[in-house]
Amino acid sequence: MKISIITVAYNSSATISDTIKSVLDQTYLDIEYIIVDGNSKDNTMSIVKDYEPIFNGRMHWISEPDKGLYDAMNKGIQMATGEVIGIINSDDFYVNNSVIEEVIKTIKIRNVDSLYTDLYLVDSTDTDKVIRDCTYRDFKKGLFFQGWHPPHPSFFVKRKIYDKYGKFDLTYSIAADYDFMLRVLEKHSITTTYLPIHTIKMRNGGASTSSLKHIKISQKECLLAFKKNDLSVNKWGYFIGKYQQKLRQYSFRSLIQDVRSKK
Repeated sequence: MKISIITVAYNSSATISDTIKSVLDQTYLDIEYIIVDGNSKDNTMSIVKDYEPIFNGRMHWISEPDKGLYDAMNKGIQMATGEVIGIINSDDFYVNNSVIEEVIKTIKIRNVDSLYTDLYLVDSTDTDKVIRDCTYRDFKKGLFFQGWHPPHPSFFVKRKIYDKYGKFDLTYSIAADYDFMLRVLEKHSITTTYLPIHTIKMRNGGASTSSLKHIKISQKECLLAFKKNDLSVNKWGYFIGKYQQKLRQYSFRSLIQDVRSKK
């Protein structure tokens, strides 16, 4: 079973080597690696080109202006030829070299359309420092309405699902990944499974949590996603459930540091 792994990058020279190396080191060999660069102004593409020969034809890339993160992801999905697609950001990396092997083995055994795992949110400079231990649970219909959703960086989905239900909606600036998961899991009931292992270290400071302004935009767009997918949600029940889940994942010290960083 071939898997396409997509990385979207823009001026990512400080971190993209970690991302690429974590893909290169995977023990699972039937990997197609796609990098979609937004015409970076730093040496991101020099780093990408240095790694390209090591992949022996399994790496493909484009570098051109785009309409933002989700437009770049859609380009990567359009390029993908694997049966399964995973997306890893250019400042994240897999925790060990057997991640993809475990993912594909589980998808095959359980015969599902999608799979998600746990992940670590780590300090942006000291990646051994865990800010949130993001552990999840088995999915059941209705959990999105309670503020729960799978972590998109560790969400692997078969390409046929994108073909059938659409890619990322570019009307969202921050929450198109949330809209996609809500659409396919809650609205269209694709099959999924939870693999309770940590697969990714995600550096702190992503678009949806990098500032209070972005958090507010994310909240607004998540509610809009329910409306656009013809799903009715209790706003307060949704937000209470969402932040209860996040609080359980923080250590108290990390929570204080994270709140201060957003001021």
